[in-house]
Amino acid sequence: MKVRDIAAAIEAFAPLSLQESYDNAGLIVGRMDDEVQKALLAVDVTEEVIAEAVAEGCDMIITHHPIIFYAMKRFNSASSVERCVEEAIRRGIVLYAAHTNLDSAPQGMSWRVAEMLGLQNLELLQATNDAGAGFGVVGELPQAVPSEEMLRKVMELFDVKALRHSDVVKPEVRRVAVCTGAGASFIDVARAAGADLYLTADLKYNDFMRHENQIILADMGHFESEYCAIQLLFDILSKNLCIFAIRKSVYSRNPVNYMTR
Repeated sequence: MKVRDIAAAIEAFAPLSLQESYDNAGLIVGRMDDEVQKALLAVDVTEEVIAEAVAEGCDMIITHHPIIFYAMKRFNSASSVERCVEEAIRRGIVLYAAHTNLDSAPQGMSWRVAEMLGLQNLELLQATNDAGAGFGVVGELPQAVPSEEMLRKVMELFDVKALRHSDVVKPEVRRVAVCTGAGASFIDVARAAGADLYLTADLKYNDFMRHENQIILADMGHFESEYCAIQLLFDILSKNLCIFAIRKSVYSRNPVNYMTR
């Protein structure tokens, strides 16, 4: 199967036109006319993931995060990014990423997390066009649950080792907002949407003070919030390219480690 056929299936769900201006989604290494037999799905391209692709006979790696985010001036194995790109080219492995276009696509990343949490009556948190694209969602649990119980459910469901959160200003939560990845910019939007709890990642120290006694802010971790990308990409490809071999990476792991007392 040609790379262009695989890219077309992904981009029918998450058009590249939806990516943010700073992003680098799409085909990163390889050519659209390259023939590929088997794809490996991961959150990031790492040296472990490259080695896994080689061992499993995968000639394409599809990730959420693009391996090349900023312009690069040389390839001399000085960094893991350079080594990964060099090895992909040497081995003939195509690299493709679906990043902010997958985040903002209708039924994209935040929708998937919200569905995993059992939220209902979902609405966009921040629309970016009139066709249903945007960042984050807000919805409701079937019934209110104690706040700490909900936070522990998030930890269990998404394998969160340490959940950072603001003051628990509400004893129960029912209306929940979600934005996968770095979502601090939508705190005020989540509060205005009447959410009791806002789940996102990459919150800074001062962000936790912005609850205004109206909302619980919880940082579930960037990787933890976006690990669902693997299953989402798997669903897109298996639905549209049933004859194409797809494997979910077992070496796609969180670069952040936690030490707890």
